[in-house]
Amino acid sequence: MPVTTEELNQEIKKRRTFAIISHPDAGKTTLTEKLLLYGGAIHLAGSIKSRKTQRHAVSDWMEIEKQRGISVTSSVLQFDYDGCRINILDTPGHQDFSEDTYRTLMAVDSAVMIIDVAKGVEAQTKKLFKVCKQRGIPIFTFVNKLDRFGKAPLDLMDEIEQVLGIRSYPMNWPIGVDGKYMGVYDRQKDRVELFAEDITHGQEERASEIFALDDPAMKQRIGEEACETLLDDIDLLDEAGEDFDLDKVAAGELTPMFFGSAMTNFGVQNFLEEYIRLAPPPAPRKSSDGLILPNDTKFSAFVFKIQANMNPAHRDRLAFIRICSGKFERNMDVYHHKSDKVVRLAQPQQFLAQDRQIIDEAWPGDIVGLFDPGIFGIGDTICDEGHKFDFEEFPVFPPEKFARVQAKDTMKRKQFVKGIEQLTQEGAIQLFQQAGAGTESYIVGTVGTLQFEVLEYRLKNEYNVDIILQMQPFEVARWLAWEDGSEVAPSGLRGIDRGMFVYDRKQNPVLLVNNEWALGWITDNNPKLLLNHVPFDRKEA
Repeated sequence: MPVTTEELNQEIKKRRTFAIISHPDAGKTTLTEKLLLYGGAIHLAGSIKSRKTQRHAVSDWMEIEKQRGISVTSSVLQFDYDGCRINILDTPGHQDFSEDTYRTLMAVDSAVMIIDVAKGVEAQTKKLFKVCKQRGIPIFTFVNKLDRFGKAPLDLMDEIEQVLGIRSYPMNWPIGVDGKYMGVYDRQKDRVELFAEDITHGQEERASEIFALDDPAMKQRIGEEACETLLDDIDLLDEAGEDFDLDKVAAGELTPMFFGSAMTNFGVQNFLEEYIRLAPPPAPRKSSDGLILPNDTKFSAFVFKIQANMNPAHRDRLAFIRICSGKFERNMDVYHHKSDKVVRLAQPQQFLAQDRQIIDEAWPGDIVGLFDPGIFGIGDTICDEGHKFDFEEFPVFPPEKFARVQAKDTMKRKQFVKGIEQLTQEGAIQLFQQAGAGTESYIVGTVGTLQFEVLEYRLKNEYNVDIILQMQPFEVARWLAWEDGSEVAPSGLRGIDRGMFVYDRKQNPVLLVNNEWALGWITDNNPKLLLNHVPFDRKEA
């Protein structure tokens, strides 16, 4: 039976799809896990840091992530809370994996920005915030690690405004002294929540008590000095602070601000409940056919992530899609714009990290993993056969680091080629071949050097291939074309010996050089040569 607009509207209202962004080690993965704890999706939280019990964060499923204690790929997690379906996309914080984070931000409706109370706004936070701002994504701020000494809350508010250019509205306010906060004051509900001592090291939900602001028992608990400081802070925020305006939040001009500690479950539940109340449901998406509304009854979605070998035993490959409109149903036939073919969406799955379950239906805002035999690419549009269009293209990051990569054992060339091509399709690396060279070796381009370590690790552990990796001196890549449209060949270029001439996977000519000076010399000596940071049919991030 066809889905109705009314059915769609009911399901859309329940959806919240967001990414968690921050500088490395600010607590993204820990907060993600604690949201799962309060959502009932897990019953015991395991911190990356707690090596005693050898437990690891649920969202860090790749073996290298467990060993290094960092996230190197975006995890997709779903759970239900208070009648809502929450889709969390936990992203890598390390700048070397910013491509994966950028693509993830294409699939969300809002973002949670985590700030370390001691470190404030850090470099990678600034970059990710800029991306959110450009995309018009509403941002919610969680000031983390209140169990440690850090900056004063008012100083952090000022820093966010000065560094990021966005005003903040504290939804709650910490009570107590730096590093030993006892609870928070909820400004919307005008009440105080005091937390019991954390005796489970953050593994279980933390008990708390609610008090009215004028309750003598509350004053007795926190002490007269802390009570007077709290009342003074409340007066200051009410008189000199911003007014809360949800329209400004939606426009990216105001960020609701929460104080807490993901490690000790301090303020996490309050944040989750307020986020669900305030965050936007699925939004319309730009396409070649104009805005696609979520409650359009015709199905549409796009691929934002591809992950090989989530289950190494089965060597599987999954394409993650963000549903944009209509109802998704298991085994439905859809039009795949890139291949111009109708494909069946079989084995649809949803995730709690690497744990998955087959689903029969999903709705706008939901993230679904599809078994991919190799037909999908990042940014691909799939839609109803009767309404063919393309969602806006994903921007491309120009590579800045390069290495020659080949298999140590020539007998394993087949596994090597398969592995490196599959990992390229995930979007973490860009693959080039030197003019005249075969597939014995490739030139691999990345945004950061840490990606080479991940590439080497995954080829060995997922494809059983040891590699020889030789870093190259190049730092600049430019796609090439002649003004008259004729074919670009190495023989027709002056000064080519100052760089390396390669082809990308679509056989587009690319020039790699050491620096901008060398590039300038080649440009001056080839005046009719056009150069671009990314392929000419794509846009730069």
